[in-house]
Amino acid sequence: MKKNLPYFIVIAALIFLIIGVLSSGKKTPQAMAPDEKPIELTQVSEQGPAIELTQRKQEAGLTLEQTEGVSSVEKIFNIFTDKSAPDNHYAASGWMGDFGDININEQYMQNPHSGTTSIQITYSAKETQGAGWGGIYWQNPPNNWGERRGGFDLTGYNKLVFWARGENGDEVVEKFKVGGIKGTYPDSVEIEMGPVTLGKEWQKYTINLVGQDLSYVSGGFSWVTSSRLNPNGATFYFDDIRYEYESGLEMELTLAEGMPFDVYIDRTSASNHFIASGWMGDYGDLKIDEGWTADPYSGTTCIRIVYSGVASQGARWAGIFWQHPPNNWGQARGKGYDLSAAKKLTFWARGEKGGERVEEFKMGGISGDYPDSDVAGIGPVALTPEWKQYTIDLAGKDLSHIIGGFCFATNVDVNPDGAVFYLDDIRYE
Repeated sequence: MKKNLPYFIVIAALIFLIIGVLSSGKKTPQAMAPDEKPIELTQVSEQGPAIELTQRKQEAGLTLEQTEGVSSVEKIFNIFTDKSAPDNHYAASGWMGDFGDININEQYMQNPHSGTTSIQITYSAKETQGAGWGGIYWQNPPNNWGERRGGFDLTGYNKLVFWARGENGDEVVEKFKVGGIKGTYPDSVEIEMGPVTLGKEWQKYTINLVGQDLSYVSGGFSWVTSSRLNPNGATFYFDDIRYEYESGLEMELTLAEGMPFDVYIDRTSASNHFIASGWMGDYGDLKIDEGWTADPYSGTTCIRIVYSGVASQGARWAGIFWQHPPNNWGQARGKGYDLSAAKKLTFWARGEKGGERVEEFKMGGISGDYPDSDVAGIGPVALTPEWKQYTIDLAGKDLSHIIGGFCFATNVDVNPDGAVFYLDDIRYE
């Protein structure tokens, strides 16, 4: 009997195992249906860009046009709701330009749009670092200018929304932006809106992201403004900054800009486009004041140009291009404006004494990888001491991509003692 006991134990164990399986009622695990698959946002790790979201969307059979299966919670990705909110993403670490002019309070408690706090920005416009502008990027990880992997895969979202207001109204933010950080690990998207004139009451703003590549975004949100637009400084507020998905939202088509399209009207005008950033030749011979208040042609300010003619850089000539974006010599992809609706470029000009000579006024003509689509100009022009309107004919020109909106150039040979002249109301019509 003892000799057979081990066989009996083995047989009994097998019988109990078979009975347990048959009576358990469990089925073999089945794959989830496509509409049951959870889709989660994933942060990009130090080992490489996030791919989990894309893979899981492909496994679920979803495309950007088929995101209804995403839960309502996953349709919102917060950058800021309240200072203490656990689901805030990105950090306001990327201070730019005149960073000494900027103060930020991310727990401002008076009159938030929602919750208990909002973000207060104070910009002094003192040009502490001499840049003439300032701004902040919300980055991941903090202080990441593209040197480190980080960011988030925001595929599946199609807009960024935020609420903003000014302290008094009429504060001007030059641009709001998503992405655009360069470096070894650049953002996969760069899109902006602006300039924006803020009101005193909270207002919702939206950046349409349909069709944009959001697979790698380390610069989640940014703003930039300038002393040109806010010569006395500005205080403004943000709240409820977040990415969302909106069903049925359509891509914004790139359309020709409406006319008139201003280059310069007044220093603080939110309708100004292009920046006087492209200094050429003897740039040391030039001084520009875009807020000159004595005898403007219209409004409260005009542009005053002082040319010394001392040939500081040895070129014996000098000029300035008004560019988009600033300092763009044809290297910035997707920038500039479609001005195809314009038939002419007009501006008003006068000399300090009369007889000052400008060899050329023009638009376009910047080359590079992403050049202006055409060029047109007039000159030489001998200015009078009285305001006079000048016109550059644009009929038949290809104005589909203009990054150099306006330009002047002069030289020491025609102005041996230098020259002082004024510009105002520069616009496409």
